[in-house]
Amino acid sequence: MAAIVKIRELRKTYDTGETKVTPLEHVTLDIEEGDFVAFMGPSGSGKTTLMNIIAGVDHATSGTVEVNGLNIAQLSDSKLARWRNRHIGYIFQQFNLMPVLTALENVELPLMLLPLSARRRRHQATVALNAVGLGDRLKHYPRQLSGGQQQRVAIARAIVTDPKIVVADEPTGNLDSRSEEEVLEILKQLNQRFGKTVILVTHDAHAASFARRLIHLDKGVLREGANPPVHVLEPQRQAGSVQQAT
Repeated sequence: MAAIVKIRELRKTYDTGETKVTPLEHVTLDIEEGDFVAFMGPSGSGKTTLMNIIAGVDHATSGTVEVNGLNIAQLSDSKLARWRNRHIGYIFQQFNLMPVLTALENVELPLMLLPLSARRRRHQATVALNAVGLGDRLKHYPRQLSGGQQQRVAIARAIVTDPKIVVADEPTGNLDSRSEEEVLEILKQLNQRFGKTVILVTHDAHAASFARRLIHLDKGVLREGANPPVHVLEPQRQAGSVQQAT
């Protein structure tokens, strides 16, 4: 299978004023389409920085980053924002839901940037919430939902545009063990059933075990995991998208 992410000699440096910090140095990496990759490493190892560069949220200082054949560093900020909205689904540790909006309205937000009718937006948001098991919580506000349910709303928001890549930054960090398992199972299904490329950043070895490929980062250096994850299964992808499956 072809690589959907191609990174060559990537370097990232932050200038703090008094000194320069380089979390990533000479990073070369391919991620195949339909893979499920977990980045692990201590705080400051560069794992979230690397994920954000792949997602077009941050920019590399030097090197090349191609996503689905496109050099995203060459895009203007406005074009990058449109590309990111269409091709990247981002899941945050803190959920980042709008408290004054219902679950359905929160999931609709990324669709506001697309040329869709209000009826079509509502339909796609409903389908995405059904896909994460929250079809009966459409009109609930975040304060009326548990932490696990809020994260599932956030996942629905991430997949509502049917992106090729789903990136998740410590998505289970604020969840209890039961909710953690539910969220990880959803990520696994997005990968295996719908063929999404999933990139997970985590400190949790159990969460990382759901991935098909484990990469450790230590001071910006990549080290491939030596042991296979315990949850590896051969993907059983169906044709079509999340929207078509419901």
